[in-house]
Amino acid sequence: MPSVSPTVAILDIGSNSIKILIARRDPATGQLTAEKYKTLDARISTGISKANPRLTEDAMTRGLAAIQELLADAAPFSPAKIILVATSAVRDAANGSDFRARVLAATGHPIRILSGDEEAALIGRGLTCDPALAHLRDFYVFDLGGGSLECLAFRDRQITQAVSLQLGCVRLTERFIADPAQPLSPETIARIAAHTRDTLDVSGFRFDLPPTAATIGTGGTVTTARTILGQRAGKELADTDTFVSTAQLRELLDFTGQQPLATRREIPGLPPARADVFPTALITLLALTDLGHFPGLHNSLYNLRWGLAADALSP
Repeated sequence: MPSVSPTVAILDIGSNSIKILIARRDPATGQLTAEKYKTLDARISTGISKANPRLTEDAMTRGLAAIQELLADAAPFSPAKIILVATSAVRDAANGSDFRARVLAATGHPIRILSGDEEAALIGRGLTCDPALAHLRDFYVFDLGGGSLECLAFRDRQITQAVSLQLGCVRLTERFIADPAQPLSPETIARIAAHTRDTLDVSGFRFDLPPTAATIGTGGTVTTARTILGQRAGKELADTDTFVSTAQLRELLDFTGQQPLATRREIPGLPPARADVFPTALITLLALTDLGHFPGLHNSLYNLRWGLAADALSP
């Protein structure tokens, strides 16, 4: 009887959501496969845009509850390894160590804080696990989260550029939008777009791959865009086109940005917990596609968690 390969559980404690991936490696093909994945919106990054950001008591309570729920979901799979990582929100918070200590005391699991460079590299590692991208040699990867935007360039499937920028949608919403309950003004949209362009300009990231290079978008924003477009067409996410055009992103910004938050929360396919930051995320992505002259983004669900799983399950 063939032996069953071990599983690994990866918990990604992000600024806007906390996610788990249970994965194993097929012993015959070497391909990583997902046994389970789940996302909980916890928004632990409230206040991330402040000069001295701190995790609030409510945010830490929400975060710990989400981690405990996801660990309970992982238990039936008896993972050989359980890995907890945190990114921008915990990394930048003055009291991030307090949250780590609280999680360790409650669960017995330490949290590894990823630097921006580590986060970007692991996202790139995860993308190379996507079988749909196996034919690509030169491509860009952009991963937009609540606290940061990771930008990578691959030549011949090797990372040649990787930067982490403080352009996350929670961070920019707090900084530029005085009242998220109201529709966005043209002036606010212009300020967010200009800040995104300026940050990219000074980052040193170069859009210098061949014109044939693909452009990959990971993270919740492109996936949510796909989901909304799919709902309009009566399709589940798995049945939608993985390519989201710049024109579609712009139409979604025009549509959602003109709505008050209460109406936005009723849009099919848009998680209510993301409704306040979704227009900001679209503005950021559109500034990015404009700078790079990209027709759109190919969405992949293989990102940070997959990179960590690939490392953990390496022979």
